[in-house]
Amino acid sequence: MDPTLTLRTSTAEMSILSGHRRGDADRQPSFIIRPADSPADLDAYHRLRRSTFVDDQRIFASTDRDDVDDDPRTVVLLAHSLDGGVLGGVRLAPLGDTDIGWWAGSRLVVDTAAHSAGIGPALVRAACAHAQSHGVLRFDATVQERHRPMFTRLGWESHGSTLVGGTPHQSMRWPLHGIQDVADATKSFLAEILDPLRAQSGGLGPDGFRGDDGVPVPGSDIIAACDAIIPSMVERDPEWAGWCSVLVNINDLSAMGAVPSGLLDAVGAPTRSLLTRVVRGIAQASQAWGVPVLGGHTQVGVPASLAVTAFGTTRTPVRAGGASAGDAIRLTADLTGSWRPGHHGRQWDSTSTRSAPDLRSMTGLVAAMSPRAAKDVSMAGIAGTTGMMAEACGAGAELDVASIPRPVSAEMGSWLTCFPGFAMLTADAPDRRDPLAGRPVPDGVVAARCGRLTADPGVRLRWPDGITTVAVTAGVTGLGRA
Repeated sequence: MDPTLTLRTSTAEMSILSGHRRGDADRQPSFIIRPADSPADLDAYHRLRRSTFVDDQRIFASTDRDDVDDDPRTVVLLAHSLDGGVLGGVRLAPLGDTDIGWWAGSRLVVDTAAHSAGIGPALVRAACAHAQSHGVLRFDATVQERHRPMFTRLGWESHGSTLVGGTPHQSMRWPLHGIQDVADATKSFLAEILDPLRAQSGGLGPDGFRGDDGVPVPGSDIIAACDAIIPSMVERDPEWAGWCSVLVNINDLSAMGAVPSGLLDAVGAPTRSLLTRVVRGIAQASQAWGVPVLGGHTQVGVPASLAVTAFGTTRTPVRAGGASAGDAIRLTADLTGSWRPGHHGRQWDSTSTRSAPDLRSMTGLVAAMSPRAAKDVSMAGIAGTTGMMAEACGAGAELDVASIPRPVSAEMGSWLTCFPGFAMLTADAPDRRDPLAGRPVPDGVVAARCGRLTADPGVRLRWPDGITTVAVTAGVTGLGRA
């Protein structure tokens, strides 16, 4: 938990870690919130729970302990007095044997003598902050009816009534917008910014290819793609930036079923040393995929910059917008590798340790599947790119969270919003059998049906209990149907 993090309420701004208003600089904080880190902490929390839920409120007959207390994944947040005493606590944990980003908070308790100190709301805020910072996608709680106003003031949404131990409770949910935030930051501005390009006939590509990963060059079987790497990445990790500049372009061509044939690069750097390292990364990737750099522009003594254009060929390009509502969504992804050092939760590296034959085999998977629609997963992440493909198809999308292929060491929230290295989204007829059945694929490359296109715009997540939550409210780019 970030000790500098603060959250706003409708009345004032309060630190989630200490019991005082941020404006009260001279006032001694009355409590501090931190994760339980000792058996003594947990014992004190369990005693407080028993006193409240068993002895006083009689919600439970003999004990309120359950399997969540024994789950090693459970996090307990405690409010401590300045002398170390436990004044209150709350626990949160993933639901189900596999953590798919669905968590619940429970057993919120505050010592009777400390009810007026604002500990309850502070614990709720701390639990929400912990869930959000750990990539949780859905955060639920079942709270006593008398506490619903407090949760509502803190921004929680009510989703129906229930009984626990004969006591009225409310099922509530904390709205999390991480996927929407990534989509907004990476793609939402495109339609407005690119609108002037429509003035020229053929601007933004021929009919059916607007918003696609690449574009057919008119009058030919050539597909062209172009991507830039952000300057900060070029400066911080130049070899990786060079590698990725080739990777993302090869992925663009692969998503359209094209065979890569050549690259052009434009590289600038403030020093010769940085320039050399960027070009080294480009050269390594060029050799790995067997695609030559045909030319380009190279300059030193300028701010860091890197862009690559790629060319490939196909007579039957796969469009991003070729499917329709009712078609099945499939994700084909390389689940090997790990988070790139320095980019944890944002960039998954499965390609830099792959053999050249594996990398070249993966470039042909979409062409082999020949789906109705395809799109490679970009910086908008799996969920945002699903929204882009759906938008190009004039549809929306629903993803079955539990069916999404994912590396074991990647939490679902990060996996759905990161750049995953190699991942292709395709859409096809729901009754079509596995298009890769019988075709050899590199070890670690997994394909699974994980959703469907829908008539309703945006992207929704379907959970194992049948509930759907909104991940993206509407079209991701605003470019509309391709």
